[in-house]
Formats: sequence, C-alpha cells, structure tokens
Amino acid sequence: MTGPTFIVPGAVLFVADLARAHRFYGALTGWRASHEDAHHVVLRGEGFELVLHQLRGEPVPAADASGRAPTREDSYWKLCLPVAGIALARSAMAAHGGHLRGPDAEWEGRGFRACDGQDPEGNVIQVREAIAPGAGTPG
Repeated sequence: MTGPTFIVPGAVLFVADLARAHRFYGALTGWRASHEDAHHVVLRGEGFELVLHQLRGEPVPAADASGRAPTREDSYWKLCLPVAGIALARSAMAAHGGHLRGPDAEWEGRGFRACDGQDPEGNVIQVREAIAPGAGTPG
C-alpha cells in the first residue's frame, strides 16, 4: 500500500454556507484552499488542515437582534486557531460575518493570548496569538 508518509492533523467543520465559511476562515487564518469541490473546501495551514464540509439541506442559521447567528455554546469541541494578532483577527472576523469578544475577554496562558468568538454560523471558535515565553499565567 502506498500513500503519504505523514498525515496532517486536522478538523472537519460542518457548515450550511460553504462559500461564506471559506471566505471567513480563509480571511481569519490566511490559509489557502488545497482542495475545493461542490461540497468541500480544504484549507491548509502549517501542519494543520481545516476541512469545511457542506451540510446538504441544512438552513443557514438566522441572525438574532445583533445581526449574528445565535452562538452554539453547547458543543463538545472548540476549534482553536493561531492568528498573527487578536486585534487583526477581530477585524477580519467582523468583516466576514463573525464576531470576537472584546479585549476584556482575552486571557493568557502557556505562551499565548486567547479570545473566544464565533463564526458566521454561530460555531464557537478561539483565536490564539503567540506571546513571549514566560508571559501569561498557567492555563
């Protein structure tokens, strides 16, 4: 049997609006699509692959009074993504239909600063920026 000698770790995120998810996660991470078809987009970063998988027949979540999809807080997984800077991520997320909580919700630990937010469909995600070694609190 032949195949790759290294399998890249990754995650699959099921979405209702594949094109919007592609724009959102591409803008947030800077990752480019390594594969696209009618039902999938594979974004590849350094040592990680994010597979966006379109749910057939799933309605796009309706926006609430704030203009955002309701947050899907009850989930067994939270996707944590590296970003160059949380402030830049906050702008990119807002420009592409997502939301990142304010600076007062940021926290530090284990060599990174983090903040939670949501994608355009309400999936909770966390963005993390690197900080100097030894900075932050254990977490």
